[in-house]
Amino acid sequence: MSDTPPDHLAINPTSPFHDAAALERGVGIRFNDVERDNVEEYSVSEGWIRVQAGKARDRRGNPMTIKIKGTVVAYFLDQKPDA
Repeated sequence: MSDTPPDHLAINPTSPFHDAAALERGVGIRFNDVERDNVEEYSVSEGWIRVQAGKARDRRGNPMTIKIKGTVVAYFLDQKPDA
């Protein structure tokens, strides 16, 4: 596996952007210079993250999410992030 995490990653196993190997290794997200641990999905190249919107659920029981735009830096937890 490479030393850089995927450009687009989702924790939902039904998503086409789900990568179990990367998630097992552990991916950290820095969004607008703040460490985030509640990210459901992210895209570094497009500059957005999806986070859960409270306790709301859709009709299939999945958490409702909101997309927030900003600067996204993804890194593996076993490596030190670039500042």
